[in-house]
Amino acid sequence: MNRRYVNLIIILLLLALSIWIDLPSNPGIKIGSFERSLETVLGLDLRGGMQVILSVPSEIAVTQQNLQDAAQILENRSNALGVDEVVYQTAGERIIVGEYPGASNAEDVIGKIKETGQLEFVDFGDVRVPEGTVVETDFGLSASAGAEATPTVEVTPTTEATATAEATPEATPTETTSATRYHTVLTGANLKSVSVVRGQLNDYTVALEFDSEGADILKEWTTANVGKILGIVLDKAVISSPSVNNPIPDGQAEIIGSFTNESANALAVQLRYGSLPIPLEIEQIRVIGPTLGQDSLDKSLLAGIIGFGIVMLFMGIYYRVPGVVADLAIIFYALITFAIFKLVPVTLTLPGIAGFLLSTGSALDANILIFERLKEELRNGRTMRQAIDLAWRRAWPSIRDSNIAALITAAILFWFGSTFGASFVKGFALTLALGVGVSLMTAFTVTRTLLGLVVDLFKDPEQRPGLFGL
Repeated sequence: MNRRYVNLIIILLLLALSIWIDLPSNPGIKIGSFERSLETVLGLDLRGGMQVILSVPSEIAVTQQNLQDAAQILENRSNALGVDEVVYQTAGERIIVGEYPGASNAEDVIGKIKETGQLEFVDFGDVRVPEGTVVETDFGLSASAGAEATPTVEVTPTTEATATAEATPEATPTETTSATRYHTVLTGANLKSVSVVRGQLNDYTVALEFDSEGADILKEWTTANVGKILGIVLDKAVISSPSVNNPIPDGQAEIIGSFTNESANALAVQLRYGSLPIPLEIEQIRVIGPTLGQDSLDKSLLAGIIGFGIVMLFMGIYYRVPGVVADLAIIFYALITFAIFKLVPVTLTLPGIAGFLLSTGSALDANILIFERLKEELRNGRTMRQAIDLAWRRAWPSIRDSNIAALITAAILFWFGSTFGASFVKGFALTLALGVGVSLMTAFTVTRTLLGLVVDLFKDPEQRPGLFGL
């Protein structure tokens, strides 16, 4: 009894938290530096937008690393358009698929894809220009700035660094454009290699190595400008503003700061390739109107509500009291699963919604197996409490095997979607796997706890078999 009431308290707390997260007007979570929006993320097919398919020309040699780096660069560039949740992913050996939910202007998207990035190391003097600020440089305007060049794609990791610079890995972009014209010390053409180095204290730094020409320029400038800011600018936008702590005599340096593994690698990719490492051709652009997406969403929600209602009605009529308890557990399952989708967050697409509804079937399947076993135990003369305990214990092998099979299937589908760029398959697999996991918890915790508490309300539950579907 005490254990059931403890479980009930935990269930009610989780239910309250899930309802709060699921509220459309939820303001989000902000605890110190941690901040998370709890808005529902809709995919391309539900929100409308554009899908772009890019390919590498057949005569160009390409590696998976080149393809993945190109996809990440395109994703970073595209997010500057103000389009939320832009996703680029590789498909096979030569294809990149980009999705722009909410985008409507094809010219802006194409222009951003074809844009050639230019990496510059700029003299900011004593001013630490905020990351994201658009600046004007003298690169290309005079001979002193050097000839325009695109960064090399050669990558030779190095872990050595003789000088350090301080940088902030994350910052809020700004629309401010500087009226000052800054001097470009050298460009990405002189950058030989970039790597992420992990220190003994599990801190991350970005190590840079320049070619001989760049090393000479850097040695001369840093010797005369210790304490000054050498900004890193990509496509005239500041991506980092490190200060020079010491002269850099041999072309090797480190950017240090409060980096995580993700932020350090993101900066390394930006530095490694100021422009795309491989040429890309636009194979296809598909536009999905917002009206079509909204219509798909409305019909999906209506179908889900109708199906949910029919299933709950069947459970209540056929299994009586256990069926009503299962209905409450399914409602709890739906609320907590949707809350997880918002917390992760999971981008909901039509296949993703299908995966969620299919996992609902797994939750019902577990309850049906348990209730059928409960009826068998009652027919064999067990008391109600004995029958409940035996039903859960003996139904577990079947429930375990069926759910493991579902999780293996979801894992295979997720791998398939990741390998071949089928994002809709990944969405289906992810929502299916999350739903199956939550359904197991609700069947063995929520349903069992609630059913045990309901049975305790009856003085002689064995004398009322009709209430339990017999």
